[in-house]
Amino acid sequence: MKNKILVALTLLFGLIMVNFGLNKFFHYIPMPEASPEMMPVIMALVTTGWILPLVAVAEIVGGILIAIPRYRSLGALVILPVMVGIVVHHFAHDRASVGLSLVLFAINVWVIYENREKYLPMVSTTSIQNQGA
Repeated sequence: MKNKILVALTLLFGLIMVNFGLNKFFHYIPMPEASPEMMPVIMALVTTGWILPLVAVAEIVGGILIAIPRYRSLGALVILPVMVGIVVHHFAHDRASVGLSLVLFAINVWVIYENREKYLPMVSTTSIQNQGA
């Protein structure tokens, strides 16, 4: 049962990430009115020219990977920095809509936790010692 819930949530999570990533390129979701405090942040992101496309690509790739069971653990790692940025942004600038970002972040952390054995070789000291021999 837990596995079926995780599959459903990661599929939904992946679709949401792909949707918001594609929106950064095609602008089909209307943007809410930005507060005066938020305008300098938005202008800085737009002025750089490369940050929003990079985030969009990470959202699209991470969303696709996390929706495919075989690549779910990789997708969770790809999308994690983006999710941290989303949560921090909502806490700092838009607390009214922080709920969805926290739910998505919790799903991302759950996927990482469920796949923790796949990440162990990356941080294991024994695998580092074996590579040197």
